[in-house]
Amino acid sequence: MTLVTVVVIGHALVLVLAEGRNEQVYDFIYTWHIPAFVLVTGYLSRRFTWSRPKLWSLFCTIVVPYLIFEWAMLTFRHHYGDYDTGDGPMWLDPHWPLWYLSATFLWRMATPILIKHWVALPLSVVASLLMGTQHAEWTTWLDLQRTVGFLPFFVLGLHLRPQELARLKSRFAPLVGAAVLVGLYLLAGQAKEWMHTSGAWHSRWLWFSIPYDDLGASATDGMWIRFRVLMLGALGVMAVLAVVPRRHTWFSNMGGATLIVYLFHGFFVRRVEYAGYPDWAADHASYALWVTIALAIAVALFLASPPVVKVLTWAVDPIGSTQRRLRARSR
Repeated sequence: MTLVTVVVIGHALVLVLAEGRNEQVYDFIYTWHIPAFVLVTGYLSRRFTWSRPKLWSLFCTIVVPYLIFEWAMLTFRHHYGDYDTGDGPMWLDPHWPLWYLSATFLWRMATPILIKHWVALPLSVVASLLMGTQHAEWTTWLDLQRTVGFLPFFVLGLHLRPQELARLKSRFAPLVGAAVLVGLYLLAGQAKEWMHTSGAWHSRWLWFSIPYDDLGASATDGMWIRFRVLMLGALGVMAVLAVVPRRHTWFSNMGGATLIVYLFHGFFVRRVEYAGYPDWAADHASYALWVTIALAIAVALFLASPPVVKVLTWAVDPIGSTQRRLRARSR
């Protein structure tokens, strides 16, 4: 639940006027939160095989929601006159947060191959670095630029073992993790310098979705910058896993609603954007950042609350919900 809440915060921060502190918080979050989300997805995908039950589950929980929400998000944005949704066709070019579903589908389909040998990890790093040099149209299909860009974190998750993760909960690991996160926050404040990029473009290195030369870097410089971003992301992920408690609480129990929060939060963020929230934030820059973070947390908690989950599950998993209803009636 922690990670998807941070996802909501990250998406909400685009509504806040870009300036020193806000930009630093944004860069800090994006250094590790998507890598952490991808790594956890990889870790939970370790048992995926090309068997009929697993493929059917993948279809019901990833493909069907993608088809539904890709259409819903595009229709929602057009309803409010927002036609700046990319040039690609619906379902082939994922819009905004829907890229993660298409990426998860591709990553899981490749899992039986990627999990065979640890050499997949360095090869995935090479693939990520090389993908940034590509401009071909096919790299936009199903957001392959980003899918391959974040692939190393998924492969790392596949090859992590429970005993290795347990080391992150040693006595001093949380202290070390907290120190690392403080260091990453300070480094985020210097991102423009070490990325050699001016303006808001430097944040886009953290998206893994834009070719190097579109970011003003040569292939060699681009690969070096991305490699450093990958290493910082991996460091940040381990630090977060060391800091976040693993005990069961009311908050962690909401983690079962991760997909609901992820798929629905975008409608809230876009709606307040269309209502003029960025203008309000610009006029109240001194505290808009904290208000935005608080509202994002509130949205995540609202969407993960049991009454809301009970209603929205049908939209996220219509096939599974129907099957469960039929089984309940047959008892």
